[in-house]
Amino acid sequence: MQRLPDTSLTIALASGGREHFGWGVERHMTADLYDALNQNTRASGQWGKKGAPKIPEYPRPKSKAKDNGPKKARSVADIYKVFSRR
Repeated sequence: MQRLPDTSLTIALASGGREHFGWGVERHMTADLYDALNQNTRASGQWGKKGAPKIPEYPRPKSKAKDNGPKKARSVADIYKVFSRR
């Protein structure tokens, strides 16, 4: 698993589920850049009395698991079970 690309399905399943498939470092950086540009636009614009418009954030995958502390390490067998489900 050391040399798998960060957009692979195995890495996605280890990260939290199929919704993370295709979300590598580049895609996360692009989403962060999009949100930063929108915040800069809102902060530096002259919007008058109405105020700045609400610009939606870039859609990101939501984790189905609840954050109840540190993540438990998944074994290869657990990842295989999730991977082989249909």
